[in-house]
Amino acid sequence: WRDRYQAQHLLQEVKEAEVSADLSDLSKSRMLPQPPKRGLAEELIHLGAQLRRAFLSKLRNRMNLATTLLEAPALAILVATVRCLLMYIVFPFVLPALGIATGVGPAIGLAIGIAAIAAIIMSVRRFWRADHSKRWHYTIVGAFVVAFLLVLVVGDIIDLTS
Repeated sequence: WRDRYQAQHLLQEVKEAEVSADLSDLSKSRMLPQPPKRGLAEELIHLGAQLRRAFLSKLRNRMNLATTLLEAPALAILVATVRCLLMYIVFPFVLPALGIATGVGPAIGLAIGIAAIAAIIMSVRRFWRADHSKRWHYTIVGAFVVAFLLVLVVGDIIDLTS
């Protein structure tokens, strides 16, 4: 009789332990959903799908497509072309060869440098106001360009005062 009681008691303890373990596993699974386990190849496939989806959504928006592919690059190329033509061809060579505007290079360079610094600061502020994901990257690049422009501005000021 005692052996049967001990066996019954042992079976009951085992059942209670299994039920409590199942409940604890159930509560853990409800609280913390586990992401699916993926290997490197599956992660790359998932990343490719996300990039493809983002790219296709940009293509579907015609205004975004026109701005991205036409307006922004054209404006950037135009501004860079005009600045380079003025700074490196017209002011140092063409105007002095014609006898016009000798010694104006540093003054024009100073004005263009200050305008460029102001434009960079305004665009950095725009990135921060928009809470853009790449604002730190753009801020670092802008800071290096502003530092370079400040060196050029100081050089122009030294040329003008001497």
